[in-house]
Amino acid sequence: MTTALLPPPSDTPLLRLRLAPRSTLPRRIDGAWWPRTHDLLAELPHLLAGLPRAWGQVVSVTVDGAAWTGTPGRMLVCNEVVRLVRSGAAHPPDTIVLMVPGQGRWDLLVVPPESTEQAAEAAMAGAAPGAHA
Repeated sequence: MTTALLPPPSDTPLLRLRLAPRSTLPRRIDGAWWPRTHDLLAELPHLLAGLPRAWGQVVSVTVDGAAWTGTPGRMLVCNEVVRLVRSGAAHPPDTIVLMVPGQGRWDLLVVPPESTEQAAEAAMAGAAPGAHA
């Protein structure tokens, strides 16, 4: 198992993330994320730093290993170890699953980085209806 040591996110572009409004009803997708590249080591720290504090500390992330480059077994993000899991066939390839002990899980639709702004906006609006950009 390899470990990637990364500094905290620095001056990076705005996070392209849309979260569904809070609800007591369960949902399959909790929001959408549009990363800029397929490099998980570059993208994940920015995503985790931009999540609501109320979600808690993400300790495990499940991704479609075929969709991302640079997927070690774990990485250090903002001085916290995050376990990275490459998904199997049961995991939808277009999602990322964020696990937080005692809080549960959040599933985000991953909009492909190469998507046009129009296509990405439509996908994000569909994944998180009622959310503000």
